[in-house]
Amino acid sequence: MQALKIIIQGNVQGVGYRRWFEQQAQELQLTGYVKNLDNGDVEAEIIGKEMQIQEILKRSLVGPLRAQVTKIERIPFDPAEREYTHFQMIR
Repeated sequence: MQALKIIIQGNVQGVGYRRWFEQQAQELQLTGYVKNLDNGDVEAEIIGKEMQIQEILKRSLVGPLRAQVTKIERIPFDPAEREYTHFQMIR
C-alpha cells in the first residue's frame, strides 16, 4: 500500500472538483478524504495500491470539465499512520 497527501492548485474550488475526485477515488477503491483549503487549493489524502494512486494522479491533472489544475504537490506518508475505511469528501 502507498499513501500520499496531495495539494491540487489552480481553479479547483466551485467547479465540482471535490465531488469528482471522490467519485474517481471510490472507482479506484482508494481510501482517504478530499477537502477544500482556505487558500483556494484542494487537499486529499489517498491510500491504495501504487497503480491506483498513479491513475488518480493522472486523472487529477485534468479534473472535471470546468477545473484548471496548475500544480499538484505530492507529500508521501506512512499508511500505518491513518486508518481510513472508505473515501469521503469533507465539507
